[in-house]
Amino acid sequence: MLKLNLELEKLYKEIKKSKPNTILIQLPDGLKPRAKEIQEQIKTRYQNIKITFWAGDCYGACDIPNVKGFDLFVAFGHSEWR
Repeated sequence: MLKLNLELEKLYKEIKKSKPNTILIQLPDGLKPRAKEIQEQIKTRYQNIKITFWAGDCYGACDIPNVKGFDLFVAFGHSEWR
């Protein structure tokens, strides 16, 4: 079980609302070693979603990877966007 406050409940609400088949998750370098744990947590509720982690560099909330083919993009560890 994750001890980090990643606000997964917010993600679960968005998944329920948007019903994505594929998710791209961007993590800052400090969270990348926890990617498997994060994936397992999400998969406990949503087994059929394909989850991919962006392995490239990330220089903050404005550094969004230009990748197509995903239904939902999630950036952990950044300031909230509004």
